[in-house]
Amino acid sequence: MICEFCGGETQARKVKRSHWLQGRLYIVENVDAEVCQGCGERYFHATTLDAIDRHLSMEHEVKETMNVEVVDIAA
Repeated sequence: MICEFCGGETQARKVKRSHWLQGRLYIVENVDAEVCQGCGERYFHATTLDAIDRHLSMEHEVKETMNVEVVDIAA
């Protein structure tokens, strides 16, 4: 696939993805993505994103929890 931002070639990889679902933020590991070799832009297939939603909507194992700061730079 060709990157729409820089025109570089993408390569299939497993990545971490921050994913919002029902007002909660998750960090999901080992997600299939196409990653641009030039600029690093990541592309996810809709079926992959749907599978993440289904997985998170069911009972699932939690590897780790972490605190995340939310910062408003306009303040």
